[in-house]
Amino acid sequence: MRVVVVGSAGRMGSAVCRAVDADQDLELAAAVDPSSVGSEDPTGTVTVVKALEDLDPSTVDVMVDFTIAEAARSNIAWCADNQVHAVVGTSGLNDHDLSTFEETFTSSNCLVAPNFAIGAVLLMRFAEMAAPFFPTAEIIELHHDAKVDAPSGTAMRTLERMTEASDQWGEDPTQDQVLPGARGATGPAGINVHSVRLRGLVAHQEVLLGTDGETLTLRHDSLDRASFMGGVVLACKLVSEHPGVTLGLDSYLGI
Repeated sequence: MRVVVVGSAGRMGSAVCRAVDADQDLELAAAVDPSSVGSEDPTGTVTVVKALEDLDPSTVDVMVDFTIAEAARSNIAWCADNQVHAVVGTSGLNDHDLSTFEETFTSSNCLVAPNFAIGAVLLMRFAEMAAPFFPTAEIIELHHDAKVDAPSGTAMRTLERMTEASDQWGEDPTQDQVLPGARGATGPAGINVHSVRLRGLVAHQEVLLGTDGETLTLRHDSLDRASFMGGVVLACKLVSEHPGVTLGLDSYLGI
């Protein structure tokens, strides 16, 4: 598969370029980043161009996008218009975006995943499995201090899967918040989500579940961006086999 990486100069984009270049079944065909036009990609394989429109779409099979939501929307539209598959790890895309993608991806496919770390995908599944047995829960997501959206896409997807698995949730007993927002953001079913932004972190999440006399803590830690690369490479190889738009890497893994 011939892959174009958008956002190739960023930390995630650079890691994707290296992972694609290192895989014997993938080819780094192009790199896009308006901040690094004319320079070589991190592997020294291709020259970076400003935008996808500068490419001949017949020379690429899959686009990988780790940018920002505003840029990703136009990049994904380019893929749909040019029969290029899209693998998207960009945060901040909403339900309207997903509906638009479902309408436009008729000749190629699109994966939008909140997290590409296999452990994070398993954490979401485990939280979903545990939800019917614990009437109270809280989610704590922790990320580096350059992440601009909160809560994270992983936390929101975890919350969605937990509330789909159970509709029996206890009420928050808090009546007086000494500091407004101390209980975090209240999501569906009244489950609170807390976002931490701290220099030195990469991507981390805890799901705390409680019932009478016991608690269950699920935690995943990405200590390096290398943790996401196995999922990205897998997605590039499998996206052509999954028609239309897919939300989450779990279906590619069969869980």
